[in-house]
Amino acid sequence: MKQVELYFLVRHAVRIEGLSERAAAHRFGIDPRTVSKMLKFSVPPGYRRSKPPARPKLDPFVAIIDQILEGDKAKPKKQHHTSKRIFERLRDEYGFAGGQTIVKDYVASYRQRSREMFVPLVHPPGHAQVDFGEALGVIGGVERKIHFFAFDLPHSDACFVVAYPAETTEAFCDGHVKAFEFFGGVPKSILYDNTKIAVARILGDGRRQRTRVFSELQSHYLFEDRFGRPGKGNDKGKVEGLVGFARRNFLVPIPVFDSFEALNAHLLDCCRRRMNDRLRGEDETIGERLERDLAAFQQPLPPVYDACEKIGATVSSLSLVRYRSNDYSVPTSFGHREAFVRGYVHEVVISCGADIIARHPRSYEREDFVFDPLHY
Repeated sequence: MKQVELYFLVRHAVRIEGLSERAAAHRFGIDPRTVSKMLKFSVPPGYRRSKPPARPKLDPFVAIIDQILEGDKAKPKKQHHTSKRIFERLRDEYGFAGGQTIVKDYVASYRQRSREMFVPLVHPPGHAQVDFGEALGVIGGVERKIHFFAFDLPHSDACFVVAYPAETTEAFCDGHVKAFEFFGGVPKSILYDNTKIAVARILGDGRRQRTRVFSELQSHYLFEDRFGRPGKGNDKGKVEGLVGFARRNFLVPIPVFDSFEALNAHLLDCCRRRMNDRLRGEDETIGERLERDLAAFQQPLPPVYDACEKIGATVSSLSLVRYRSNDYSVPTSFGHREAFVRGYVHEVVISCGADIIARHPRSYEREDFVFDPLHY
């Protein structure tokens, strides 16, 4: 079963780079029939993430090496440990039985990961940055925290902002779908922080292990991803600035709307009106500079991605399905059967086999009970 990352690379090579299916098969060492299958489906069934390779001799001593290298940061540079000296200490003081080479390679990779990186201030067209922000709002007469998805194009400063009840997987995906529809295309790459929605784990060499849902989204739209350093907000300073700008300008005074749909209509209007602004130091408006961004986008848009969280569940003896700390009713005839739940931003859809057996408004409370009397 091929991994989602390979699907992305193969689909990107054929659809974006223009490589033939046979050439792609040769490049990635797979059968041409497999390439044809990958072009038909953006997500492989039965995806499983592979484990990083085990280092049985070195792994028990990694924490000791890290402690030595961290301690060196407070010491004079000329008295830092060399990889040879670390190996000797591990051998003599801790009974390390491995060779010097694996210690040397680990120390080199550690120091490479620790080197300072800088983000250029010149932003070429066709790239984006994404983040979430928070603000207070009154929705349906209730004051609550709202979470807004901010999508920024650093070259033109064009933006898209949409609000949600919570910062969830389905909101993350839905925000991308709506942003791509708003701009009419997909950027070449998107820069993120290390949100758990997208990054399952940061490996020892700094590589990110993507979550399944993020890999699906990326394989569907074929954009490249980039990630900032943990705790370094300046790596994506443009979208960090947009979060603050949107909060001060789009959400002050505290917005009062009957629904999230009405609030998002207001935010969409704010984004469109901002296209006419000319920022300090720029000779063109945001809308005029946006044309260069759009020219570098991937077009046309693929079919709309199904922006939801997908999980398996079991119908309880009370004809209830549990999703995100809440219970949703289904017809009693489906009791004790396996079900499939799709959690959207404002709706929960429950299926059994190929049939949809229940639809409910999404609840963001805890231990809530959402039911339809017709189910009983």
